[in-house]
Amino acid sequence: MAEDELLAFREHWKQELTIKNEAHSNCNVTLQPSREDSKLKRYFEDFGQNRSEPEKRQDSTSQGSSKGGQEAFLSAAKTPKEDQPEYVSIAEGLLDGRTSPLLERIQEERTRRKRQYHSLTSACNTSSQQQPQRKINKGDKLVDQFIQDLNETNDIPFFDIELPYELALKIFQYLSRTELGRCAQVSKAWGVLAEDEVLWFRMCQTEGYHHGASVSDSPCWKSMLRDCRNSENTVRSNWKNRVGSISQLQYELGKVLCDVSSCDSYVVAGYTSGDVRLWDTLHWDSAASFLKPSPLTADVTPRPHVSHIRVNNTVAVAAYDDGCVDVWSTETGQEPVHHFQIPGRVHALALSLESPTLATAAGLDVRLDQPDERGYWRTLCQATLPKPRLWSQVESMVVVPWAGGRGGDSVPLVALSAGETVYLLAPEDLEPRVLHTVYGHPITCLDASASHAALGIKSCGWAMNDGGNKIQVYSLETGQSEMSVGNSAGDFSCVNLRDSPPHMLVCGNKDRRVRVFDLRTGSSVTSLYAHHMGVTSVQADDWKIVSGGGEGLVCVWEMRMGAKLWEMHNRHPVRHLRFNTSTLVTANIPDEKSPRGACITDDDLTAHRRHRGVICHYDFSEDSTSQDHVLPICRSNYVESSGYNYNIGLAVPYDILSGSHASH
Repeated sequence: MAEDELLAFREHWKQELTIKNEAHSNCNVTLQPSREDSKLKRYFEDFGQNRSEPEKRQDSTSQGSSKGGQEAFLSAAKTPKEDQPEYVSIAEGLLDGRTSPLLERIQEERTRRKRQYHSLTSACNTSSQQQPQRKINKGDKLVDQFIQDLNETNDIPFFDIELPYELALKIFQYLSRTELGRCAQVSKAWGVLAEDEVLWFRMCQTEGYHHGASVSDSPCWKSMLRDCRNSENTVRSNWKNRVGSISQLQYELGKVLCDVSSCDSYVVAGYTSGDVRLWDTLHWDSAASFLKPSPLTADVTPRPHVSHIRVNNTVAVAAYDDGCVDVWSTETGQEPVHHFQIPGRVHALALSLESPTLATAAGLDVRLDQPDERGYWRTLCQATLPKPRLWSQVESMVVVPWAGGRGGDSVPLVALSAGETVYLLAPEDLEPRVLHTVYGHPITCLDASASHAALGIKSCGWAMNDGGNKIQVYSLETGQSEMSVGNSAGDFSCVNLRDSPPHMLVCGNKDRRVRVFDLRTGSSVTSLYAHHMGVTSVQADDWKIVSGGGEGLVCVWEMRMGAKLWEMHNRHPVRHLRFNTSTLVTANIPDEKSPRGACITDDDLTAHRRHRGVICHYDFSEDSTSQDHVLPICRSNYVESSGYNYNIGLAVPYDILSGSHASH
């Protein structure tokens, strides 16, 4: 259909040119006007035809003068271009049809293609000159030229504009990976822009890879991003299919496990023997594995139990039943870098994950410690909470960094609960501020992020008719309640706000369910029937949920489908659970620290192991089968003269013999 319309248009164009040529041949023209004179005359003729009748009658009286003016204008137009004013050159450009600089570039492109065409067809033209040539009409030449101009105009790229490289790069940085790949196929210039290292470096930073790196750290950030995404997909597949290595972190001399904490690659555990053990899962043979107590309490016998354990990337903290608190460095280990004692037993211990800020609570007395710039520990503040009606101790405490202090510095903020009241304590405050209190409604769990605090509230009496137990979310900046979610008949036993995705909250309940809420709408995202003895710990990211129960079961769930991927079971409740991209640490801690009928002595290390508790480390990374990911005790070669190998998985050391070869 389109070809028929083009042929009809060409035929109509030829007829019009034939009629105009016949009318032009009937005219007696003695002088051949120049190109500029003909254009100017045609301009005045068209101008006269478009004027109205009154204007024509008015100008008929001054026809002689107009002819003189026309001749004067023609004579001025014939002057050299260098002597012409600027407005005359602009007028000539308008008459010639040059309305923009782009047309000049198009004309240059046409000339170049014509020359290329004539050079390629010169051999064919020389052979055809010997044949009798047909007389070509001038109208046919114009039609062919017009058709050629149409074809050449379609070949000109639409993006024929030269932008500065920095400006084009600024535009391309808003494109996604798929869009950059499509733009790279447009032209060579766009391909150079789409392959720029700055674009792919920013894309790596946006997607969360290689934080703190610079552009010069990698020769090809596009390949780096591809490798990171492939590794992430492999790790996710290993998570779903439970592919990886599982290690049990044990310390037989520690007797019964009391408390466990982990952060990134560090895992620290405290035992009833008073020993504290630190593992670095990236460097299993680290010298900081055994943490010695302070020399002031090393000679005390029997040694008190370890009541609380906390660790971050810089320090590890242990609190004992007698009120002593020891602080070690994760780099050096061995001797503690700080030691102090609180009257009475430590009921709550909190450590900031971002900085070495330590908060301890014994009864209603709260203490906040932090090292200065030179590394000397100082007590920032000490406070005593008002005595509650029924409770006489702090039950839970969280340290969060808060950028609301004086001078714009990051000031630590402590959120703690005692009975039915939640307090906020900062170093600049004279006394703790009350965040939440409702008579007869105790706080069952507490967690906080940098901007919000979430607390589980147990409803009693008439409040059970108002939807049951709830989770209240407060803003730490304003101190006001933002929303209330939950409405459950059971008590909320754990809540995780710090490690959850943005605008998400995950919690566990004694009614055996794990719930995920969207804080933007206050609605429930998913509700899973998880553990028949209640949920004790939970954590979630953007696609999965990991929960632990009182029966010792660890479950991994797919959030979108709500399906259980896999589960692992150990004796004792799961009291600690924490995971990152490729690792998972779980701790089954017994409730009974001195089990009845158990006789755990130094002479019988293997007795009643089921009462000790267990720490499991799961590694789902790609290189989980390498030799570095096997525990040192599992890499024994029978050369060591001391030690024991009770219930451990050896890496078949007897197959690694000196001088052995496959050909022998």
